[in-house]
Amino acid sequence: MPYRSTEILSPGPADKTALHTIALAHDKRHLRRKLLHLDNDDVVMLDLKEAVMLADGDLLVLDTGDYVRIAAIDEPLYDIRPRDPLHLIELAWHLGNRHLAAEIRLDRILVLRDPVIKAMLEGLGAAVSEVTEPFQPMRGAYHGGGGHSHGHGGHHHAHD
Repeated sequence: MPYRSTEILSPGPADKTALHTIALAHDKRHLRRKLLHLDNDDVVMLDLKEAVMLADGDLLVLDTGDYVRIAAIDEPLYDIRPRDPLHLIELAWHLGNRHLAAEIRLDRILVLRDPVIKAMLEGLGAAVSEVTEPFQPMRGAYHGGGGHSHGHGGHHHAHD
């Protein structure tokens, strides 16, 4: 019989010991209801009231009172380094204008590898290198789920 989880501790307290870890890519951590398979072939039925973006280190609280830790897997990324803080803001704007998932930090931005985006960033003066590490992109204004659409100067994007 599968475990059930309807609660998440986010971020997971360090004093809580997890029985297992579930490692997921960033695009597999936006969940509401899903069967998650543990490494020992047990199953956890995640059943949340609304969709959430699970972060590295979050804990699923099982119906038994035990915990399962969420781990972000290493993904192929670009590490984008700006000239200065204002340049970082400009680069983030260009990436956001293209609706790219991005992890924005004080000194760098991480995005999934795409040679076209790399060329654009280098053309804008960024230093871009390839890295492989966990990816925790920023949540967008519409991350709560559901479809929406909005316009961009005469053209429209639908997001479902």
